[in-house]
Amino acid sequence: MAHQNPSDEALRELLSSVNTIAMIGASSDPGRPSHGIFQKLLRVGYRVIPVNPNEQEVLGQKAYASLAEVPGPVDLVNVFRRPEHTPPLADEAAALGAKALWLQSGITNEETATRARAKGLIVVMDSCIGVMHSLLGVPPRRR
Repeated sequence: MAHQNPSDEALRELLSSVNTIAMIGASSDPGRPSHGIFQKLLRVGYRVIPVNPNEQEVLGQKAYASLAEVPGPVDLVNVFRRPEHTPPLADEAAALGAKALWLQSGITNEETATRARAKGLIVVMDSCIGVMHSLLGVPPRRR
C-alpha cells in the first residue's frame, strides 16, 4: 500500500509539539530552497540544526556532517536529499530519537516510509514543511 501523509490535524499537532528540527541538506546559499525554509523555521521559533558535510554553519547555527553527529534530542528530521539517499535516514532518525521524518516537496521513497514507520516514526513525504506550517496556521514556538 502506498504511503499516505498524516491528516492536516495530525500535521498541525506534530508541528505544534516539536522543538528541535535537524535539516539534512541545509545550505548557507540563499539561492537554495533549504536556506529559505531553514530561515523560516528559525524565525517561527524552532531550534534548527543544519546537517550537511559541505557546511560549517547555516544562519549562525553550527552544521554537522551527518545526522549521527547531531547532539540530541531531535524531534523531527527534515530532508532535502534525492529520494535514493533517504532510506538510511529513516534508521538514523529513529536512532536519534526523532518522532518524525519529513521529506520535502518532490521527495518520495516508499522504502524510506516503510522503514521509518516500522521504527515508529511519523512520515511525511513530498510536502514542504514551511508551506504546511503556514497553511495550517501553526503558531510560532515560544522559547
